Amino acid sequence: MKVLACDGIHDDGLAQFRDAGWEVDVAPEPIKDPARLAAMLADVDALLVRSATPVPAEALAPGGRLRVIGRAGAGVDTIDVEAATARGIAVMNAPDGNTLAAAEHALSLLFALARHVPRADAGMKAGQWPKAGLTGFELEGKKLGVIGLGRIGSAVARKARGVGMEVAAYDPFLPPSAAAHGSVPLKALDELLAWADVVTLHVPRTKDTTRLIDAQALARMKRGAYLVNAARGGLVDEAALLEALDSGQLAGAALDTFATEPLPAESPLRAHPKLVLTPHLGASTGEAQQAVSTILAREVLDYFDTGAVAGCVNLPPLSAEAAREVGPWMPLMSALGRLAARMVPAPVRLQLTYAGRVEALDPRPLTRLLVASLLSAASSRVTPVNALQEAAARGLVVAETVGGDGDGFDRLLRLRIEDEAGHARELEATLHRGARVVRLDGVEIDFDPAAPLLLMRNVDRPGIIGLVGSHLGAAGINIVNFSLGAKGDGEALAAITVDRPVPEAQLVALRGIAGMLSIDALSLEAP
Repeated sequence: MKVLACDGIHDDGLAQFRDAGWEVDVAPEPIKDPARLAAMLADVDALLVRSATPVPAEALAPGGRLRVIGRAGAGVDTIDVEAATARGIAVMNAPDGNTLAAAEHALSLLFALARHVPRADAGMKAGQWPKAGLTGFELEGKKLGVIGLGRIGSAVARKARGVGMEVAAYDPFLPPSAAAHGSVPLKALDELLAWADVVTLHVPRTKDTTRLIDAQALARMKRGAYLVNAARGGLVDEAALLEALDSGQLAGAALDTFATEPLPAESPLRAHPKLVLTPHLGASTGEAQQAVSTILAREVLDYFDTGAVAGCVNLPPLSAEAAREVGPWMPLMSALGRLAARMVPAPVRLQLTYAGRVEALDPRPLTRLLVASLLSAASSRVTPVNALQEAAARGLVVAETVGGDGDGFDRLLRLRIEDEAGHARELEATLHRGARVVRLDGVEIDFDPAAPLLLMRNVDRPGIIGLVGSHLGAAGINIVNFSLGAKGDGEALAAITVDRPVPEAQLVALRGIAGMLSIDALSLEAP
């Protein structure tokens, strides 16, 4: 057996492979070229990376020996998880090993901002006495807004309270009932931005969180506030940030991560006097690197020895027998979870009913997979292994029922998802003629939940469908499937499968059609 270790994996983890009789190959530098990485993986069983070596689909050549990709850390955004899954490659991470390091670095950036430490240090080393103009501020009594209340965000909140800061949080994946989550009160995003003296980011980078802090969000912040991003590059619109600093809307900011890494030498961020910059050091402590390497090594070795999937982000815990029975359902469950997350962003209750011929079906792995898919946009830590625990921590009650009438289908999955206000959405799905949703909110309808999709609600009268088709055609968007169902109350629902995601400008035009009650785009690429 052979493992390829990239990006400076700590030797304590590599020693575990050597002790198990593995051949350990260490790459002397990050591998940026996918073709080169593919060639190096030809005779490798496991690949270990941090964040410097990307693992795109092109690097995962079919027919190779690679069975596991291990990320020595939390985020797997540099790994094409979907491509790995399609090739039967398990993707594992070690999210708990660097929590303290990342949290402490975010706070170190806050201290550096508060007391102008980098500018003072640079001036002293240049032979100056740069006391004038470097008056700072005290953290005690200041208001800290934490965006993302996962492992790292919760640790930052706890430590910030220890120095006397008042802390509140926004987490789009926690329902309002979780307001006492970790004793940190929750606020809406706009409310938090206007309230906080300092805002710190601790969310993963997804399609929904990319440029979460854009020009509009910066304008909603308290004038003279500060911003810290030690989470993921791309969460902050960097050009808008520079404008906010220049105008005085923000008094300062600290960045550890950037949209492009390494940060280009010519980047205007480098020269701005109100910015504190570090080169993605959040997890760069000896303790964190040792911890993530040993955790990951144990996970990978256990996977090869026993088939255990602790720390795996793309496989449910399945026996060989269960895998044969539930395997065909797995892509459907992943797609339904992503669809449900878009339809009800902050759920508090999820009811799953497996109906029809279900005597031989063990639904537990499928439920875990759906819940993991539902919650995966909130945290890269969520896997089918820990999905139910994460759901409980987030205030999501998951109920599972097996049995009942399949309504003419061999097997039928009924899904009901509800938010705290009691608003519920219902889906019914089956594998008949492929993975299909066959009923939406009680209306018979038929669509592929994994395809780019428009969900439409309109007044049930002639002409509206034709106008929708004309608008999409004019935009060069092809309708792959159009499924319409009447609600019986003067309204109709439609699921429109299209050949590509619909731009926001086109959605605005569609919403302007007379009789259109709502239309939403649900492009459900896996996170």
